[in-house]
Amino acid sequence: MMSFYFFGEKIRLVSDIIAGYLSIILMGIAAVVLLTYYKKWGMLWSYMKTTHHSKVGILYLSAGFAFFLRAGLDALIIRAQLALPQNEFWVFQGDKYNQMMTTHGTTMIFFVAMPLLIGLMNVAVPLQIGARDLAFPFLNALSFWLFLAGGALINISFVLGGSPTAGWTSYAPLALDEFTPATGNDYYSLGLQVSGIGTLLTAINFLVTIINKRAPGMKLMRMPMFTWATLVTSILILFAFPALTVALLLMMFDRLYGTSLLAADAGNSLIWQHLFWIFGHPEVYILILPAFGIFSDVITTFAKKRLFGYSSMVIALVLIGFLGFMVWIHHMFTVGLGPTSNAIFAISTMSIAVPTGIKIFNWLFTIRGGVLTFNTPMLFSLGFIPSFVIGGITGVMLATVPADYQYHDSYFVVGHFHYVIVGGTVLGIFAGVYYWWPKLFGFMLNDVLGKWHFWTFLIGFHLTFFPMHIMGLKGMPRRVFTYLPEDGLTGLNLTSTAGAFLMGGSMMLFLWNIYQSYRHSPRGVGNDPWEDGRTIEWAIPSPPPEYNFARLPKVHGSDAWWQAKKYMGGRLEAAEDFSSIPMPLDSAKPMLIGLFMLIGSFGVIVEVWYFQLIGLLGTIGLMILHSFQDTGRKMVTPDKHPDEKIGGEEND
Repeated sequence: MMSFYFFGEKIRLVSDIIAGYLSIILMGIAAVVLLTYYKKWGMLWSYMKTTHHSKVGILYLSAGFAFFLRAGLDALIIRAQLALPQNEFWVFQGDKYNQMMTTHGTTMIFFVAMPLLIGLMNVAVPLQIGARDLAFPFLNALSFWLFLAGGALINISFVLGGSPTAGWTSYAPLALDEFTPATGNDYYSLGLQVSGIGTLLTAINFLVTIINKRAPGMKLMRMPMFTWATLVTSILILFAFPALTVALLLMMFDRLYGTSLLAADAGNSLIWQHLFWIFGHPEVYILILPAFGIFSDVITTFAKKRLFGYSSMVIALVLIGFLGFMVWIHHMFTVGLGPTSNAIFAISTMSIAVPTGIKIFNWLFTIRGGVLTFNTPMLFSLGFIPSFVIGGITGVMLATVPADYQYHDSYFVVGHFHYVIVGGTVLGIFAGVYYWWPKLFGFMLNDVLGKWHFWTFLIGFHLTFFPMHIMGLKGMPRRVFTYLPEDGLTGLNLTSTAGAFLMGGSMMLFLWNIYQSYRHSPRGVGNDPWEDGRTIEWAIPSPPPEYNFARLPKVHGSDAWWQAKKYMGGRLEAAEDFSSIPMPLDSAKPMLIGLFMLIGSFGVIVEVWYFQLIGLLGTIGLMILHSFQDTGRKMVTPDKHPDEKIGGEEND
């Protein structure tokens, strides 16, 4: 007889699983009814079975922002609880607070930042390199549905046993069954494994696409910086995620099958930390390098100037990726590995500041002498520079071993981490969304509302996270749900809470902007709505046709579209004749594989053998079916787009 925890009470009936899903099922039915009423069911189904990179990118962006709202709500609950000393905000103390804190961190890292960046990669990279789709469209769709299955597993844990409680790092032995017997950490280990498979497949897909599907003439040193950042990020994922997978497998075996692979009494208390941070620190660069690429493309567009030091920027990207694997011990300075180990990793940590500093100065020199236009994407890019520099400086402070003994596990670390991730990655995501939105949807987001969004978010960000550095210096430890009035932390915590709610309000402005722009913004923005686009995605209609380019362009430089506007009459040279184009067929199999993986993983957690069997047989059966099935291609005849700026008489 299986057993699990439901809102703190032990339940032994399968019917209670269904009861736990009731609210989710009702919301799903309501959504289906609403979509059917507005005759959108066909459009929804087309997205559910799509394999096209643009639609998959929209799915990633939609799911990422949905998780953003959930993780943001967790953050507001955390800040409401910490606003005042000895506060008792509703029921969110003790174990419930730990659930909120753990879910917030896990969701923001794995199910917000990563899918939003991967969504922008799906949207922009094929267009930037002159490709018609990713190398493996079926794999691309499967990656999304596996990511969504993993995210669903972790999120349903809240009503089916309680969310994970051991922090987003889930340190063993705290996360093992001895100390956290509820099922929350089982959802953590299985959910991250399922979504991690999707992320690994995505990395392979982008690597093959960028290496093999570039337009004629687009050498590696002619690629846009966002494409370069995607390439380096994919390599990091390919080498970093296996370490996390091994750690999660060890935890799963310890929790579900009674092994002692991570147990402290077996002398293995540091294995989890090593494996996690071998993944964890490259993960920081997996999140920040794509943002660096976005900022490079945005700044060159709105400064109307070529990127300063293109070659040095590429070298800096590669160096950051390489050095990112050599610094994981700086998360473990206090565990007692000895002065030699600590000194080596302190030096390697500080050395990353060099290529990062190169990038900062190159962006500043790109801005210097440029003719600046302060559109919303540019504001997010300019706001990033000082914010990220603060995060970088505190990172160097943390790399100083004697000082780290004081900063470790304090709110100083929380402030530093958020200045890097929010001040870098999240600002980069917003810059990219505003920048490529007209290319993706054919209409602009309202610039006035966008600027309100930027200023409220940036001010709220600094109000929230800068006081945390001072809290840490005053001795406030991280992961605590209360403090005493005599600690002298009330004013700082109240300021931080006010800033968090201001950031939450800025997200409402962003959602309102999307709604208002969808209703009222004029369509037909043209190829290059910013008028100063430099890369080739701005040479084709907005939104692009299914095949992206009617004829693949021939590239002659790193700013190919800018050069075409200046020297070739505003047309890229065509590299092939006008003809029918083979495009991949849509398929529901990726969605079904993700569903069966969700069912099977859920069966493992709650120890129901027939759920496990259904998931296993369904997943393997669909994979076998796909391997023997001729998926085929559909032939698409390109329309004659008068505004597509690829040379040739058909478009003249």
